[in-house]
Amino acid sequence: MTGHHHGSGRGGFVENSIQGLHAAMDRALYAEQNASAKGLLQLLDPRVKVAALAGFILVSAVTSKLWVVAAVLLVATSLAALSRISLWIVATRVWLPTITFSGVLAIPAIVLTPAGFGLTATAQGLRTAGMLLLRAEAAATLALVLVFTTPWTHVLKALRMFRVPVVFVVILGMTCRYIMLLLETAHEMFESRKSRTVGPLTRGEQRRVAILSAGALLSRTLQLSNEVYLAMQARGFRGEVFILDDFRMTNPDWMAVAASVSLCVTLVWAGH
Repeated sequence: MTGHHHGSGRGGFVENSIQGLHAAMDRALYAEQNASAKGLLQLLDPRVKVAALAGFILVSAVTSKLWVVAAVLLVATSLAALSRISLWIVATRVWLPTITFSGVLAIPAIVLTPAGFGLTATAQGLRTAGMLLLRAEAAATLALVLVFTTPWTHVLKALRMFRVPVVFVVILGMTCRYIMLLLETAHEMFESRKSRTVGPLTRGEQRRVAILSAGALLSRTLQLSNEVYLAMQARGFRGEVFILDDFRMTNPDWMAVAASVSLCVTLVWAGH
């Protein structure tokens, strides 16, 4: 009985924080590993993937037909399956969170666009809510497919080749790196805290640990960001992104370009 109480006490804030950080780092590691798998999209040039998936997102945004957006979502799901991305991962990391968040915005549309003055569901309201949900699901699924099939540095280089402003690309790259570094630093802090904790923590102590840990993590993050900035400036970094890998278009890449352009044009034509 005593051992159980001791485990639950220490397993409150500190244990849950460590487990959550472990899960976040595992998800990032899964994305990196999947990007090097032998799936359909992994074999294509990053520029082709960025352009094609952006095209499908644009199609889902401009169409006024519900079935066209559903077709884009089906294409995204098929690409995920062909690229060896687990559909369970897609469902739990994209579909469920997206439908939860978008549902909060979509549900009022069902009753806020009535034919009369009563708060009753209408066909127009249901269609508006369905369109919002499907568009969000399609865009999120396509974004996940891109990230899970392409190394992050290749995505950034492809964006620069499409003349995306360098400031935007650098912010994306640094944000990703700092998030990973923040997770690793927080994990080390909580592991250190756990190794120095003897006996169960009360709720007040857990709150104090949470506040002190957040403050220490923020302070270390600000200090580290300043050191990284000075180190980058000292090494001649002026904002441009360079990687050693060169992109080369092959026959499968040109075939993918033709197929994606044809499908996008067909869906746009059918959606008007």
